Amino acid sequence: MKIFDAKDLIIGRMATVVAKSALLGEEVIVLNCEKAVITGSKADVVAKFKRKRSMGTHAVGPFFPRSPDRMVKRIIRGMLPYKQQKGDVAFKRVLCYNGVPEAFAGKETVTLAEANVSKMSNLRYMTIGEVSKILGNKEK
Repeated sequence: MKIFDAKDLIIGRMATVVAKSALLGEEVIVLNCEKAVITGSKADVVAKFKRKRSMGTHAVGPFFPRSPDRMVKRIIRGMLPYKQQKGDVAFKRVLCYNGVPEAFAGKETVTLAEANVSKMSNLRYMTIGEVSKILGNKEK
């Protein structure tokens, strides 16, 4: 079982590592999803997510979540072949949480140095929690 701490990690880079670990058969847990970072200017990031949310209808879909943990899980799903059996099984091995639940409070977490936001040359980024709040998430 691998436990990833998503705090200050670029979401796409982290998601590729998480997806690969899940495909290799490991149970993967992602903590602090609301503190993960998505790069780009605020206007571009928000416009992209609003466009996704406005597609389709309420009855048919596609459905895009507002909650940070579900947004991260949806991004990880995009890195998996979820329509195939191996991808479906791997996706079921991925668990995402906002904050750190008591069950994982004392456990050792993995952080990815290559995915850290401090490696970026520019300072244009937002956290998933901020995007979620703009989209209308009602949690905390």
